[in-house]
Amino acid sequence: MGGPVTTSDLDGVPARPPVAERRLHPVTPFRRAWAPVAVLAGWAGHDPNGAQEQLQRLTSTMLLIGLAVLVPAAGLYGFLSWWFTHFAVTDSELRIRTGLLFRRTAHIRLERIQAVDVTRPLLARVAGVAKLRIDVVGADKKDELAFLGEQEARALRAELLARAAGFAPETAHEVGEAPAHELLHVPPRELALSLVLTGATWGSLTAALVVPPVLWLATHSVWTVLAAALPLLGTAGASSAGRFVAEYDWTVGESPDGLRIDHGLLDRAHETVPPGRVQTVRIVEPLLWRRRGWVRVELDVAGSDNSVLVPVAPRAVAESVIARILPGVTVPASPSRPPRRAGWCVPVWWRGHGLAVTEAVFAARHGLLRRRLSLVPHAKVQSVRLTQGPWGRLWRLADVHVDTGADKTVTARLRDTEEAARLLRAQAERSRTGRRDARPDRWMT
Repeated sequence: MGGPVTTSDLDGVPARPPVAERRLHPVTPFRRAWAPVAVLAGWAGHDPNGAQEQLQRLTSTMLLIGLAVLVPAAGLYGFLSWWFTHFAVTDSELRIRTGLLFRRTAHIRLERIQAVDVTRPLLARVAGVAKLRIDVVGADKKDELAFLGEQEARALRAELLARAAGFAPETAHEVGEAPAHELLHVPPRELALSLVLTGATWGSLTAALVVPPVLWLATHSVWTVLAAALPLLGTAGASSAGRFVAEYDWTVGESPDGLRIDHGLLDRAHETVPPGRVQTVRIVEPLLWRRRGWVRVELDVAGSDNSVLVPVAPRAVAESVIARILPGVTVPASPSRPPRRAGWCVPVWWRGHGLAVTEAVFAARHGLLRRRLSLVPHAKVQSVRLTQGPWGRLWRLADVHVDTGADKTVTARLRDTEEAARLLRAQAERSRTGRRDARPDRWMT
């Protein structure tokens, strides 16, 4: 009697070993056990009066019996949902199978993966686990694997990026995580001072301090004051303390698989800005930052939620980071303003608009107090449009819009009509040649 057959009966080629499926970390059932409790909490929040009436009808014995049933049921749900969740990396795809009653299998093509982010919420950091979020071209929602061990999550991320870059399955494990060279680190003191000098922080804080007393004098109703004060305080906290916690220890590094961003005080995130997928770069310059020469850099990335590249940095440092993500691009120094007659269409604020077109980008500026300069590489322009209203026709002014692959639009406002017509034709040609000459989006090259 012979051993197991290892060759194909037809051509003698060695048979591929079966794909090994893996489960998530054993701590996952505790996370998923909260789902039934969350359903009850959602029902109580949706109908608080009905929930209060039902609670009043229950005796202590019935509550104990309910808890005795609910806790094991939640634990059983968490265990079964974890038990029936598997994932595997094949030669061509990442396969995720989930579902207890209704089965769902996600087939994620490796060549369509554009970013793999590792996030570690506070409790996950305590438990030593991490969440893997996978960004796929053309998908609105990210698939995720929650939770994996920290080392396993990083190893799987490195393997997926290596496979997406074209490495063979046999060598993808050996590639490991590509080394990163640090480009920028934002000190906590600088981040805190930048938030203090942001107008949104003072505006929301002023509203939170002024509106509640005014409502109390007008209504003498505690509930009305609380209904207005809590959202205002939440907004003030999100625009100051919330941003500080989220953007704490912000570090940008360069690696063959893109720019890596690490940040977070409580919840740590390890994100990747994929090369070639950036559609627009915005340089934001609030009024109170100008004396210090600080700017903020934001992104529009096709199919990704990553929107911040640099929370605060000196302009020269920020432009050096932009040069790494948009090779060959120089930030225009002084965009040209619209003609003076634009003041009849937009009084005073017309001075905040500007336009500059280089060999590499279409750059439009807007904003007088809070300046925003948007840079769109010519190869990323999907369409160009010219619009002109009746008042604009009277003053011979028009707006030129460029649409990008991230479903965003950058507009050069209040341009002379003849200039706008020339710009429309020239930009269409620049976009066509830019897409033709653009390098393919490849990683680890």
